[in-house]
Amino acid sequence: MIEMKVAEIRVATDDTPPVVVLAEIGGPGRLLPIWMTHGGASAILEVTEDPDELRPSIHDLAATVLEQLSSSEFESADIIECDEGPFYAHLVFTDRKLPARASDAIALAMRAGRPIRCRDEVLAEWGVAAEAASQPAPEQAEDEVERFLEFLDSVTPEDFTGEDKP
Repeated sequence: MIEMKVAEIRVATDDTPPVVVLAEIGGPGRLLPIWMTHGGASAILEVTEDPDELRPSIHDLAATVLEQLSSSEFESADIIECDEGPFYAHLVFTDRKLPARASDAIALAMRAGRPIRCRDEVLAEWGVAAEAASQPAPEQAEDEVERFLEFLDSVTPEDFTGEDKP
């Protein structure tokens, strides 16, 4: 498993689905864009805000339940598979794994301060490789990031199905 971190959350106002970009920690720095529902992206965005202890969101509540009532320690959120669009995840505990949507697993891991990990095969197939040959100058890096972000704004999950459009 490769440890990842949330690098960016992009939510568009049009028909483009939100995308969360995970970045590889260490290694060549590959990026893994995960398209999700607005609700999933919102749950991840909420982690950046202070929780309301009197009226917690479902993810804040679930993180508290995991922390305080679980007989098994919550260890990580693992992205385990992608089936031509939807990503699948596991919440990993010391004695079991529970299936979860990738967005929920990421949101819970961030709230609980647990690592987000990705199977090597998933990152190899669906990740975006960084330039391995050379490190660009800071201006080139910013241009490259901007081009990638523009790409994310225009691409949809259907672009990765391998089917030709009519």
